[in-house]
Amino acid sequence: MAGTVKMRRVLLPMIPEYVAKLEVLHRKAKSFNTNNYLYQTRLAQQELTGNYAEIINITAEAAKQLKAGKLNPRRFDVRFNHFMSVYAHLLSRQAEKGLKLAAAYDKDFHPSSGNWFYFQEHYLLLALHAGDYVQARQVLQTATGNASFGKQRAAAQQRWELFRAYVDFVQPPARPTPVRRQQMEQWALTIPEYSRDKRGHNVAILVMQVLYFLRQRDLDAVLLRADRLRKYQQRHLREAANLRTRLFLRLLLLIVDQEFDPARNARQAAVLLKQLEAAPPPGEAFAEVEIIPYETLWQLALQELRTGLPMPSAPGLADAK
Repeated sequence: MAGTVKMRRVLLPMIPEYVAKLEVLHRKAKSFNTNNYLYQTRLAQQELTGNYAEIINITAEAAKQLKAGKLNPRRFDVRFNHFMSVYAHLLSRQAEKGLKLAAAYDKDFHPSSGNWFYFQEHYLLLALHAGDYVQARQVLQTATGNASFGKQRAAAQQRWELFRAYVDFVQPPARPTPVRRQQMEQWALTIPEYSRDKRGHNVAILVMQVLYFLRQRDLDAVLLRADRLRKYQQRHLREAANLRTRLFLRLLLLIVDQEFDPARNARQAAVLLKQLEAAPPPGEAFAEVEIIPYETLWQLALQELRTGLPMPSAPGLADAK
C-alpha cells in the first residue's frame, strides 16, 4: 500500500513537517476536514515507517471517537479505518486479535463494493495466521463464490487460487471432486513467472509445491522443486528484507540435504528455527509471501516426513513433472 521504496524515501522526510502543520491548523479550525487530513497523514507516516502498532492505536482511537459521537458518521470512512486496523494487525503478527476484528467488521463491507475482495484477502490471511483453518475455508468459499469473482483482475484471481492451495493443504476437503484434484495437480506443475512484481507469490507457489509433492510422496518432483527453490534463493532473495524467507528456504532445502530423515531434520533445524523466530517480518511483503507462518509450515513439513518418505517415480513419469 505504501508504494515503492523510492517513493518512501522521497515522502518520509517530508511527513513530520506536514503533520506538525496539520496539528497547528486543526487546533485553530477544529473541523472535520482538518481532523481527517491529520488522521490520514498520521496513518501514512506510520505505514511508511512500518510502525503497525501505532496504526492500530490511531485506528482504535478513531473508532473510539466515532462511537462517542465526536466524528461525523456520514463523513468518516469507517471501512477505511476498519481495513487499516486489520491490515496492521496482520503485519504486526497479532493474528488472533485481528481475526476477531475482521469478523466484526465484515458486515460493514458490502459484497458488491470495490474493496470487498481486498478486505476478504486480509480476513483470510488473518484466519490462516491464527490457525483457524475452518474460518479460512469459509472466507475462501464466500469470496470465490461471489458473483463478481470472475470479473476480478487475473492477478487477483491467481492470488485466490494460491490461497485455495494453502487452505486445501492445511484443511484438505473431505471429498475433493475429480475436477478439484485435476486443478490442484495442474497448479502443482505450474512454473511461476519470475517477474519482479510477482516475486512474493512466486516464493509462496514454490514452497507450496514442495509441500504438495512431499505429501504425494513424489521424490523426483520434490527434488525438482527444491532445485528451483535453491536457484530462486540465490538469484532473488539477497535483500535484508528477505531474511525470514531465506531462512525458511534453507529449512526446506535441509530436508533434501538430510535425506528426508525427520529426526535428523528436526535436530539440524534447531538453530535455523531460532533465527527464524527472531527475524522480523518484511513489512508489507509479509502477507504476500508468508501466507501461513513459516514456523507452522516447517512443522507441517516434518509431519509429512514422519508420515512417509517420498519415493522415486516410475520410469517415464518423472519427465512429466
